[in-house]
Amino acid sequence: MILTVTPNTALDVTYTVHRLVPGEVHRVREARHRAGGKGVNVARVLHTLGVPTRAIGTAGGADGAAVATELRRAGIPHELVPVAGPTRRTVTLVSAVDNQATLVNEPGAELAAAEWDRLLAAVRSHVDDAAVLVCSGSLPPGAPVDGYAVLLALAPRIPTVLDTAGPALLAALPARPTVVKPNVDELRAATGVTDPPAAARALRRAGAGAVVVSRGAAGLLAVTGEGTWSVRPSAPLAGNATGAGDAAVAGIAMELAAGARWPDVLRRAAATSAAAVLGPLAGDLDLIHYRRELRAVTPTPEEDPCR
Repeated sequence: MILTVTPNTALDVTYTVHRLVPGEVHRVREARHRAGGKGVNVARVLHTLGVPTRAIGTAGGADGAAVATELRRAGIPHELVPVAGPTRRTVTLVSAVDNQATLVNEPGAELAAAEWDRLLAAVRSHVDDAAVLVCSGSLPPGAPVDGYAVLLALAPRIPTVLDTAGPALLAALPARPTVVKPNVDELRAATGVTDPPAAARALRRAGAGAVVVSRGAAGLLAVTGEGTWSVRPSAPLAGNATGAGDAAVAGIAMELAAGARWPDVLRRAAATSAAAVLGPLAGDLDLIHYRRELRAVTPTPEEDPCR
């Protein structure tokens, strides 16, 4: 079982409009609501692929109740810690003309110390049954800045994957996550280094076991203790890339649970990520493209000047 933790769970709202034009009034063609937050998206991808998973998060207010209802309907095993503040919303505006997505993310309600402790207790109650622990997304206001370091420390004997940014990422590195998965902008912001391989090596020196970097259309870069690899999609893709990074994390976790070597980890991550671009909502996959991409992509070794 792969355990995902989303401290700042959200109700994802996706509005489809004809074309997004700043300053104009938009008529929504379609509005869709579902449980979200990065770790929830990871769990949804795993569930779709038939991988045992459990999503742990928080829920408060009417939107928290909507999150719980949707997870039950989707059949995703979960535990939501009740909190006093309302669950936040993340809003995605998708242009029907070109599939460009614009995101508006609320920060989340303040988390009380007792609520954070209950979240930790929920993780403790399931982590002994887990093969991999995935910690994803922003920390809510009120959570300790080293909150992810505390969560990672609950799983000392299994691989861990961390997908966050900013101070939360830097504060978690001393806990030595097995893999961290920033995108290019998050990597640059965390290290101040513009060259992705060099920036990834800086995160490894700070405590990350391996760094997998999402580079959009350029694919994924993995800088690891075994070597450095890159992989590109087999063909250009047009779609909603909102959940592509979360799908890549799901692919990484799957292969870590199986004890795979890094080229296989990266191949799976590339396939899930590409298939997510073709899914209508974050957490969805185009399964036909996923299977095709698994056969088509080949990670390429990169020269590492430090080896």
